[in-house]
Amino acid sequence: MSDEALPFTTHLEELRKRLIISAGAWFVGFLACYSFAERLFQIISEPVRSALPEGSSLVFINATEPFFTYLKIGALAGFLVSLPIILWQIWAFVAPGLYAHEKKLAIPFVAASFLCFLSGAYFGFFYVFPLIFTFLIKFGTSTGQISAMLSMGAYLSLSSKLLLAFGLVFELPIIIFFLARMGIVDHLWLRKNRKYALLVAFIVGAVLTPPDVVSQTALALPFILLYEVGIWVARFFGKKKAVEDEAPESNDAPTD
Repeated sequence: MSDEALPFTTHLEELRKRLIISAGAWFVGFLACYSFAERLFQIISEPVRSALPEGSSLVFINATEPFFTYLKIGALAGFLVSLPIILWQIWAFVAPGLYAHEKKLAIPFVAASFLCFLSGAYFGFFYVFPLIFTFLIKFGTSTGQISAMLSMGAYLSLSSKLLLAFGLVFELPIIIFFLARMGIVDHLWLRKNRKYALLVAFIVGAVLTPPDVVSQTALALPFILLYEVGIWVARFFGKKKAVEDEAPESNDAPTD
């Protein structure tokens, strides 16, 4: 740990600095991505457009909806582009409280966190989105008396929420890794509380996804699988505890 405890105001100033850098990186990413916002929206809306019945399309229901939708898509893409810088700032904020050997994990932390987030977003977009939107649209139009005319703004709001949810869930092994390195949890504790993790998985799925069983299960299953991965991560990379001598000591002198 650091040799001297820093005053609280110093921590606040450091936090402010890291937030400003992160916000600046996000804003630059937004400016870079906004000019491609229309094309990016075409890409991100592909799963729902493929699921819509023939003759149906995304619509906007007020004059400002396309403008704000493209602003939001630029902000979402800018966040993904600037995520490595944001993760680095998170590390830089917590690094002063770490041991010297732990500070060497900076680059692996940023790289692994970024790749895990992208993996979650990729998994959600290419494998879960088609399943979710096909199910929801077929359910809504099953009677044949209701037409699907989805708002582009509403779709982006839902899809961005799902992308962030899958990205965050895929960070679970990274979170467990650092909790295990700090000695807060270990693989035995994680195994013992596996049943609670199962409950948490479906609660997270219910909170972060639409209120249907397909969406909830699609998020809960990766959570459960990644929790199991986290158990092995904690076993191999967790903080090693001192092993006490298990040999019993006898105070009784042998007698003849």
